[in-house]
Amino acid sequence: MIQQPSRNGDRLRVMIADDTEETRRSARLMMTLIPGVEVVAAACNGVEALSLAQSKSPDIALMDINMPEMDGLTAAEAMMRQRPEIACVIMSAQGDNRSIRQAMAAGARDYLIKPFTTDELIEVMERVVNRVLRDRKRIVQTAELKLQRDVYLKELAREYVKTHRTDEKARAVFEQLAASPRCEARWLIALAEIYLLQKKWRGLRILASRLEKMGSAIA
Repeated sequence: MIQQPSRNGDRLRVMIADDTEETRRSARLMMTLIPGVEVVAAACNGVEALSLAQSKSPDIALMDINMPEMDGLTAAEAMMRQRPEIACVIMSAQGDNRSIRQAMAAGARDYLIKPFTTDELIEVMERVVNRVLRDRKRIVQTAELKLQRDVYLKELAREYVKTHRTDEKARAVFEQLAASPRCEARWLIALAEIYLLQKKWRGLRILASRLEKMGSAIA
């Protein structure tokens, strides 16, 4: 069973890339039977697929291996370098193990042997859609945990600044905050004071450089 997207009307976007018009048309028709997805683009070669991947931002791309101008594996690899979150499904009339290994090595999420039936497409799409949704959920959960962690660290940092703590625990907290490129100047200053007391000159020089750049940007 295909999981449903978390938000109403939030359907996964699909691109179909195949040099045969009949395959594109039949795959698009089959997709209407799969809940939670919509076809937003169709390409006839790898070059067009790459362009549409940028302009249409599909979540899932069905890529034929043998296409003119640029083959599906090359296009899929380039596509995933640009957008690592995209899920590529390779389509080919060649069902041998070598082709399957090539597709998976390129980063494909699954494989369809042409000609495929509606049931075969639904089975593959069920696996891929559920995997995409699980990945999205994990990303959201990770972001939420990071936000909670940042809130907790800033609460500790405010308390340490207030009580003038400069021990190892305080340094660890300020260093974790300083690891972010968007760290506030006040936490960098607090960490610099600790480095000064502990005679950590290298770390102090790095902080001084960051603070100087921040001051220049504000000026």
